[in-house]
Amino acid sequence: VQLQAFGGGLVQVGNSLRLICAASSRSFSSYVVGWFRQAPGKEREFVAAVAWRDDITHYTNSVKGRFIVSRDISSNRAYLQMNNLRPEDTAIYYCAATTGSVYSTRPNDYTYWGQGTQVTVSS
Repeated sequence: VQLQAFGGGLVQVGNSLRLICAASSRSFSSYVVGWFRQAPGKEREFVAAVAWRDDITHYTNSVKGRFIVSRDISSNRAYLQMNNLRPEDTAIYYCAATTGSVYSTRPNDYTYWGQGTQVTVSS
């Protein structure tokens, strides 16, 4: 599975961005698509995930109520809608895919990765 993440940018605190993850080859149909982020000097951390088959979602606590992960079967794309952005959300965001559980949060649990897209939130 080849993944491409895009949609990042520079926004002010409180604004929104929508990230898109597209698969350029096979369908996501048997996968979980996850979003991770990595800030400078920090480890890559789990943000959210969606199970393609049954649309079950999972979030890290710091984004609950602000971010929404979703998928569109017809376009084979996953989305991360990020609302009420904070400076601490600034990072490179990656999408990834796994055949494991939607509750997997370790980067090593994911097999396929896209390139990152930069999100910068200015105060």
